[in-house]
Amino acid sequence: MRNSFVVTGAHVVPVTAAPFDGGAVVVEDGRITAVGPDVTPPPDLPVVDAAGAWLVPGFVESHGHVGIHEEANGWAGNDTNEMTDPNQAAVRAIDAVDIDDEGFRDALSGGITSIVVKPGSGNPIGGQTVAIKTWGGRTIDEQLISDAVSVKSALGENPKRVYGEKGRTPSTRLGVAKVIREAFVAAQDHRAARDAAAAKGEPFTRDLTKETLVRVLDGELAWDQHVHRHDDLATALRLADEFGYRLVVNHGTEAHKLADLLAERDVPVIYGPLFTSRSKVELRDRGIPNVVALAAAGVRVAITTDAPVVPIAMLVDQATAAVKEGLPWQTAIEALTTNPADFLGFGDRVGRIAPGFDADLVLWDGDPLAATSRATRVWIEGASVYEWVDGTGVTTPRW
Repeated sequence: MRNSFVVTGAHVVPVTAAPFDGGAVVVEDGRITAVGPDVTPPPDLPVVDAAGAWLVPGFVESHGHVGIHEEANGWAGNDTNEMTDPNQAAVRAIDAVDIDDEGFRDALSGGITSIVVKPGSGNPIGGQTVAIKTWGGRTIDEQLISDAVSVKSALGENPKRVYGEKGRTPSTRLGVAKVIREAFVAAQDHRAARDAAAAKGEPFTRDLTKETLVRVLDGELAWDQHVHRHDDLATALRLADEFGYRLVVNHGTEAHKLADLLAERDVPVIYGPLFTSRSKVELRDRGIPNVVALAAAGVRVAITTDAPVVPIAMLVDQATAAVKEGLPWQTAIEALTTNPADFLGFGDRVGRIAPGFDADLVLWDGDPLAATSRATRVWIEGASVYEWVDGTGVTTPRW
């Protein structure tokens, strides 16, 4: 069988079960088939002796622009925002990702095996996101986890600046909310007309923009809301209540100020990036302790680099910094694994070391949340894709 092996002798962190030493993690055909301290390895599979290293699930970057905002390629590699109309629900990140962007190699060195690539925040409605593995295919389609993840939206400074400079709506927070509200009302009308035509057996004209927003209304796609300030967050909650969609807060710089409301509604927050300056008004209250306060209030949290805003390999370093500020270790590891996968609808495949899950595994030479630890080996779906050898990170060739 391809992509089949056994890891023995590791300190295993399944995330959703208690850590254990020894035993085995069995991988067959790229999936985990057995895990536990008492598992006896099948005799016919190759054995990887971890020699006491830590084995953890591959990390999930839940808000990145790797591949559509390519590093070192300038204008030619920046396809983050289609800023020609404020409602770009029909555009898809999958159509613009360069899987050979250097950021994907960096992701492997940081133990990141999955990423949700999102359009940027220049539009009130920015487009559809895509969840992919960070390595292993010749095309993005061969690395696909799901192309039915979410739609990116933005409130606050970014869209009002972009269109204000063009002398167009939206040039204010009023206008940004108006664009989103009108788009969803149009989608509701489209759905009703579509259903009426179907009931009568009549033809109906398709509309990619409205169809996408109908998928949000129907709960198929999450609403990934870029929001920093507390007043914009209140608008995000108001719009979600009005239209009933599944809200996921992205950034959440001042989300701690409304933590009780978020916890009450079970609205998760993808917090960060943590390692940035206070470069604009919305970021005046940026601080690592804010994510600690959110978690303490019962809000489910993930952590993001917003790569390439912060180098993607530093995802784990941000979690380490949060632990230093008081975030519980278990919460931090969940923020890198189970939580982001669960928030965005693919938690049945990645984020845990458990039978039936993809064998996206990382060996670390110590506690991954210790600042000096290094990822020494990475597997994606059981295929070895990265290894630290003689002081150099070696990535398995793609082609």
